[in-house]
Amino acid sequence: MCALLGVPRSTFYYWRGRAETATEARRRYLAVEVNRVFEDSRKTYGCRRVTAQLNREGIACSVGLVADLMRELGLEAVQPRAWKKTTVPGEVAEEVADHLERAFTAEAPGRVTVGDITYLKTGEGWLYLATVIDLQTRMVIGWQLADHMRTSLVVDALAAAKEAGYLDDGAVFHSDRGTQYTSAAFAAWCQVNGVARSMGRTGVCWDNAAAESFFASLKNECYHQRSFATRAEARLAVADYIEVFYNRKRLHSTLGYKTPAETLAEFYTQAA
Repeated sequence: MCALLGVPRSTFYYWRGRAETATEARRRYLAVEVNRVFEDSRKTYGCRRVTAQLNREGIACSVGLVADLMRELGLEAVQPRAWKKTTVPGEVAEEVADHLERAFTAEAPGRVTVGDITYLKTGEGWLYLATVIDLQTRMVIGWQLADHMRTSLVVDALAAAKEAGYLDDGAVFHSDRGTQYTSAAFAAWCQVNGVARSMGRTGVCWDNAAAESFFASLKNECYHQRSFATRAEARLAVADYIEVFYNRKRLHSTLGYKTPAETLAEFYTQAA
């Protein structure tokens, strides 16, 4: 082999007997850990989230090093798809102000929430998902799935958040001006249950960006990764994504790479 490659035999013996350097050993160890975190994230984490998770576990590393290792290992997070407008605007019986004005923050859980509806295609037809997201913790505190887009869909999602104890009296709920949110039935439910309505402008997705951002994550990290033959399959996948992964495991960049459940627990621990 040495004769064919044109190198001295001593070089071969040196290569065979050389010891692994500390840097090489660390990169080999980190490669295993990077791959583990990437797989645990359902292949959704990029280098920043992988780095944040490793640092949380006490494994010190930089974003640059993790990016290099992911490139070497061929690990590439799923990429977002293009957004398209699906809201059907409705007429509001009474003028509803925008109480957020794109300031998607809150001082405490249960005070300011956002919500929206998205479409999920299955082999049996469309399935519609309505959500309620708390802006302090970014937790999905209420959600509902149905094979229709009637007002009861969004009412049931908001009712689920209230019944679970995640909504304070006088909490703000912000949405777009879709027909479900502008209906008289929805306005009546909010009034009876002490929920203050807030609405962005018609056709401006950035006025409800926090709700849109969640749907982008759901579709990118769950829905677009497989096909659903039945509505039941889609229901199970959405429930697993929201309750198991998104609320309790997925690191959220807006929260300083903590999970929504951790942020909620930390708030009440500090308050106590």
